[in-house]
Amino acid sequence: MPESRGREGARQRARRTSELPQSQAPAPNPPWFVPVMTGLMIVGVLWVATFYITSGQWPIESIRYWNLGIGMGLIMAGFVMATRWR
Repeated sequence: MPESRGREGARQRARRTSELPQSQAPAPNPPWFVPVMTGLMIVGVLWVATFYITSGQWPIESIRYWNLGIGMGLIMAGFVMATRWR
């Protein structure tokens, strides 16, 4: 009866993984990245809150409910930046 193949030892695993090319770590974000990211999210929340508190008279009365789209767009842009944060 044939023998089953046993588990490989720690030395063999280390040798096999050390032969693979090491990927470089991603570069850190520039210093302006975090302030812009948080600023977008805060301005977006303030935009939407201002629209609701003033019953649509502010920030831009003529575009009516598109103010919500602008606010949500700013918030989403901040969250997209948050996914790229290192």
